[in-house]
Amino acid sequence: MLKLINRRFFQAVFLMGLATEIAVAQNYPNRPITFIAPYGVGGDSDFSGRNLAPIAGKLLGQNVIMQNVAGASGTIGSQKVRTSTPDGYTLLISRGGSQAIVPALDSSTPYKWNDFTFISLLDFNPVVCVVKPDSAYKNMKELIAAIKANPTKLNYSTAGAGTTQHLAVEVFLRDVGLPSTAATMIPYKSAGQATTALLSGEVDFLCNNLTTIAGQIKGNAMRPLVTSTATRLKDFPNIPTAKEEGMGSLEKVMGWSGLYGPPGLSPEVVEKWQTILKEVAKNPAWLSGNDTVGAIPAIRSQADTEAFAKEQFDLYSKLGAELNLRK
Repeated sequence: MLKLINRRFFQAVFLMGLATEIAVAQNYPNRPITFIAPYGVGGDSDFSGRNLAPIAGKLLGQNVIMQNVAGASGTIGSQKVRTSTPDGYTLLISRGGSQAIVPALDSSTPYKWNDFTFISLLDFNPVVCVVKPDSAYKNMKELIAAIKANPTKLNYSTAGAGTTQHLAVEVFLRDVGLPSTAATMIPYKSAGQATTALLSGEVDFLCNNLTTIAGQIKGNAMRPLVTSTATRLKDFPNIPTAKEEGMGSLEKVMGWSGLYGPPGLSPEVVEKWQTILKEVAKNPAWLSGNDTVGAIPAIRSQADTEAFAKEQFDLYSKLGAELNLRK
């Protein structure tokens, strides 16, 4: 009899907890939401979050606050979300670097690629390699010739080891038959800082997501040499493609942003965001924001987002093995 009472008691507690969880999810959101961008201000995660926050906030009826938590190639901010309460009030603006590349290449990463609740992709960001407008290198062939002639002398900026900026250079060096050591990587805390390093003359070249440097290219503050897209960009038709420059493997390197939650996020909260993001995908202000920086809208279902994230992790695991970058 006592066992029966205990069983019914625990069943009742479980059902009460489940009912409370559903009620909380149904009332979501009833206070401000925080987006964590795992890189610094001016980078791609920062752009994606700030482009989404005001529009999503209006649709949700709550403020959406941006918080930049940079460092360790995006893993500090990502881990902050991973260990947060799974109530939907702390979400991650995920990036290919922090969510696919770093877990694929670095065994010390404090999380796995799938240690999050997938909500949706947000946008894709082509990679463009650039130099300063007064650089001696007028095209990619001249830059490569200089690297071959002066091994280790030329340097480039990144947002850290294992980021898109780093992998892009590793891939194109391999494509033209050069070792990783042919050019020297200078790591910074964010893509924005990596961009500033080029503009200030601290480095010779940069391969960055177009999202971050579109304004500088349009303003002639940078000279673009190559893009990772398969065809020339509509808004930047003068930039040669990777295949045109003899480095087709660079097409594999494409930046992206997504919206992730901590593990255990309620399905009701995910469904709420899916509904909101379907509206965002049609919103002129959000689309215009992407157009401004050359980002490609990429809102997807939860299942498609998870499948894409796995493809990316598998891709960089393979690249890491081929380039001997795993540690």
